Amino acid sequence: MSRLLPLFAFLVLVGLFGFGIWWNTRHDQHEIVSPLIDKPAPAFALPVLGEPSRTVDKASLLGKPYFLNVFASWCIECVHEHPILMTEMKQLGLPLVGFNYKDDPQAATAWLADHGNPFDVIVADRDGRTGIDFGVYAAPETFLVDAKGVIRYKRIGPITPEVLDTEIRPAVAALAKEAP
Repeated sequence: MSRLLPLFAFLVLVGLFGFGIWWNTRHDQHEIVSPLIDKPAPAFALPVLGEPSRTVDKASLLGKPYFLNVFASWCIECVHEHPILMTEMKQLGLPLVGFNYKDDPQAATAWLADHGNPFDVIVADRDGRTGIDFGVYAAPETFLVDAKGVIRYKRIGPITPEVLDTEIRPAVAALAKEAP
């Protein structure tokens, strides 16, 4: 019996490995459900990119729904998402708050000068601590926050035209139906 133990352990590991492969092929990795959906956004007070003496906090954003877009100059996927932020996201009529994540302020400013600035305001989370409170995995990520400061939607990964049509527009429409 003890001679069969290594074989049994090997078969269990092969089974677990096979299950992991099966599971990953059937689930979209961008569909990680955030525990913050329908919960108040974390409190924060962050400096404005390029104006460190000025801060933006959660309270100053209350009163109107907004998008919070996590980006960085080092983020390759942010380059792919950026043209959609520049055009189609702006057409949705909600403020777009940039959340510069773990980035050098000069690099972020240069990146925006090269690619354009779609944001109404940009906050800088240089050490990533506020990002942890939001459950940020990496850039890009996008949150839809309602007028009361409650997170209603989260997208991990870049916004594509398909994501805009199948996820973001419906989320904005649902938010509009909830408004008094």
